[in-house]
Amino acid sequence: MQQIIYLLRHGETEFNTQGRYQGQLDSPLTELGREQVQQNARMLKTFIGHAHEWKIISSPLGRAVESTEILCETIGYDKNKVEFDQRLTEVAVGQWAGLKMSDIQQTWPDLLTNTDAFNWYFHAPDGESYEAVVSRLSSWLKEIQDHPKVVVVSHGLTGRILRGIYAGLHKEDALQLEVSQDVFFKLANQEVTRICSNFEDVY
Repeated sequence: MQQIIYLLRHGETEFNTQGRYQGQLDSPLTELGREQVQQNARMLKTFIGHAHEWKIISSPLGRAVESTEILCETIGYDKNKVEFDQRLTEVAVGQWAGLKMSDIQQTWPDLLTNTDAFNWYFHAPDGESYEAVVSRLSSWLKEIQDHPKVVVVSHGLTGRILRGIYAGLHKEDALQLEVSQDVFFKLANQEVTRICSNFEDVY
């Protein structure tokens, strides 16, 4: 049995436009964010055929739930059948949640030394480690391996790490993966395909 997973990120949020790190806080979608989800959903519909044949699983955070509701309406899927899984939530950033980078640099200057543009995220006080995120996502992937058709709505950093695990990438490579909100990804045969309205790209 070949399994196919389509992975979508929630649409743009108010916090995204303000440059604030959300972690497991929440912020509503912007008008652009709702349009991004609709665009991705319309494209997804051309790939999946009959929507009712698919299992849709979402992060329970509000921005993902809002995106999932738009997705369901667009592809004709009963939103009451959506499953929610805590393991798909965004990486927790502890005391950094809701802050901008300038706030973080001012209050915790030493925590950003000896790190890089991607790994710094895991230095947050009371935040989640990379290893903890890998553990919960690996557990989720193992649990759904017998479901042939899965659509997932998750988050930027969590989606990066999930794709990295699936494709067997090292941490440094996984953390540099794209987090755009106007594309989505197909995971099949241990390969990840980037899908947008213009072209597909495999890694």
